[in-house]
Amino acid sequence: MSSDILLGEDLEVRHRDRLALSIERIALREGEILGILGPNGAGKSTLMRVMALLQMPTSGRVWFRNRTGSRAAEALRQASAAVFQRPHLWTGTVAFNVSMGLRFHRVSASEVRPRVERIGELLGIGSLLDQPVSTLSGGEAQRTALARALVVEPDVLFLDEPTANLDAEVKTALRQDIERLARTRAGSTLLVTHDQHEAFSLADRIVVLEEGRLVQDGSPADLYENPATLYIAGLTGAEFAVRGRVTSVDDGLVVVSVEGVPMTAVGEAAPNAPVKIAYRPEDLVLGDPSGDELRDSARNSFFSTVSEVRVLGGLVRVRLEGPPGMVALVSRPAAEKVELKPGSRVSVRIKAAALHAFPL
Repeated sequence: MSSDILLGEDLEVRHRDRLALSIERIALREGEILGILGPNGAGKSTLMRVMALLQMPTSGRVWFRNRTGSRAAEALRQASAAVFQRPHLWTGTVAFNVSMGLRFHRVSASEVRPRVERIGELLGIGSLLDQPVSTLSGGEAQRTALARALVVEPDVLFLDEPTANLDAEVKTALRQDIERLARTRAGSTLLVTHDQHEAFSLADRIVVLEEGRLVQDGSPADLYENPATLYIAGLTGAEFAVRGRVTSVDDGLVVVSVEGVPMTAVGEAAPNAPVKIAYRPEDLVLGDPSGDELRDSARNSFFSTVSEVRVLGGLVRVRLEGPPGMVALVSRPAAEKVELKPGSRVSVRIKAAALHAFPL
């Protein structure tokens, strides 16, 4: 999976005077699912159209199997398939729609129906093949579009927000089928999504866009452990943050005064600079107020007062009064062990590697 099947270099897309996309390099490797993740308006769909050679960039080049220009566009058209946020289906039956790709590839008539039936069964629409597409639900229509793309077993599968318009239950089921079938029925997959759960559950590698620029490229674990921006930190579950001012800097770590409490975090900022420290509530470890647990490897340790305890199934959400004011998420057994309740004192520990400081 080290070779690149699809490569974009020095890509720029301009709309009049506005720079909509500026990416130095992006590659889809053989056999991988690559997620393109970002907020609305980040340029995700524009990037997908450019990589699919459906839209010419203002500058830059896209390579498909070491070809570029019209030769690459023709080869990619023959070797790829796409599914969009809103399925584009022709008037007719489900089977007619699923078979269109096979007919385009001039598959013999005797092979078409068996292949349509096979992919229909795999996607749970086998009983719907002879129904008009006008009778389908949203989820069934999207499965039909996915079946049409996968029945040709493309070298490259493009998925543009394939579950965005579906309700939660249908979305989860389709996501599972995409993960299962994309790996067996397509060579490589480029997935565009604004849903972090979709990207983290499906993709081998994730490219994050913000305002048309590539801000991080890595595995889900890379993004989780070392988010490059505050937005990416939020995607990984660091939905809370505290503000402070840098007091010292040391080899990739910064010490920040947060409400008078020194906290060590991963990050780069100048001394005295204001920063925001993002953290995940589950990374806070609460202990007995005696403070015995504070004598471990965690760089950050302090005492706090519980202001609110809320049971969320098997987890307990705990709001802590400052300084610094934070929120913790612990298991019910851990909460019971410490006897958490409003007004109680607790020791708090969190490793420096779990805190990420971003300049304001």
